[in-house]
Amino acid sequence: MPVLDVEGLQRYRQATYRLSRTRRLRTSRAAVEFVNERGFVFFWPVKGVELPSMWTAVAGDRPVADAHDDPGHVTWGWKDDALGRRVWYYGKVLCKRATMISMRTAPFFYALSDNMGDPEADYLLSYQEGRLGYAAMRVYEALLREGPLSTVDLRGAAGLRSSRQAEFAGALAQLQADFKILPVGVADAGAWHYSHVYEIVARHWPALAERARRISESAARRRLLRIYVTSVGAVPLTGVLRLFGWSRDATRGAVDALTRNRTLRKAARPGSSDEWIAIPALCLPERSKVTGRPSGGVM
Repeated sequence: MPVLDVEGLQRYRQATYRLSRTRRLRTSRAAVEFVNERGFVFFWPVKGVELPSMWTAVAGDRPVADAHDDPGHVTWGWKDDALGRRVWYYGKVLCKRATMISMRTAPFFYALSDNMGDPEADYLLSYQEGRLGYAAMRVYEALLREGPLSTVDLRGAAGLRSSRQAEFAGALAQLQADFKILPVGVADAGAWHYSHVYEIVARHWPALAERARRISESAARRRLLRIYVTSVGAVPLTGVLRLFGWSRDATRGAVDALTRNRTLRKAARPGSSDEWIAIPALCLPERSKVTGRPSGGVM
């Protein structure tokens, strides 16, 4: 098995994450190009999960600032201005955290959701089979009935004002992660005079389901895995499972398919017992324990 070039990996991420000061994002147009280039990124970095983020591409490799006037928070305006404009797909998707997905990549995510049939009936089947919670079902029905609603109005329309905030927030996150709803705007509502406006995905972007219908689940996983590893350079198998939430068998199938055709390589990282998946350019030949020379050839 080849050995991962650890120093090369650090340099590679410096480029793909836009960490160097000279490559930082400074405009909303550059932000859109960044998402298109990477396929999908987090809005803010997520602890313990390897993936480029809009924050680090703007502010550098530092914690998200608490101060609202920090220059890095220019990303808020970019995000809010883009809601509903389809320059990217935005919602709490990966790890149920804010994720920006290129329009070209979004159908591959949608192909892995439960939304390939009738949007007015699929959610009921998901609820009956235990894949969708009661609060999420009520939220979805409210949007079906009322159309786009702010978070404040949506909670009331769903009959969840007396429920715990965590239950309502969990319902919003679950529906976004399965591509059932997404934020499409911002309203002057609530105590903070700021509230997302939510809409049903199939109604806001009807072409998405049609594009996704032609993509098999196995093909979708292969595409998303390839995009992911191309962004991060290399990642342990456990990192893939953590990010996407796929079953181990499904993940293994995608890894095996991409390593068989050498799109990706399995590699050993010094000091790690995990199995790593990497782009070929970051894989060094395995070295002989006796000679220290690359094995399988004559120097």
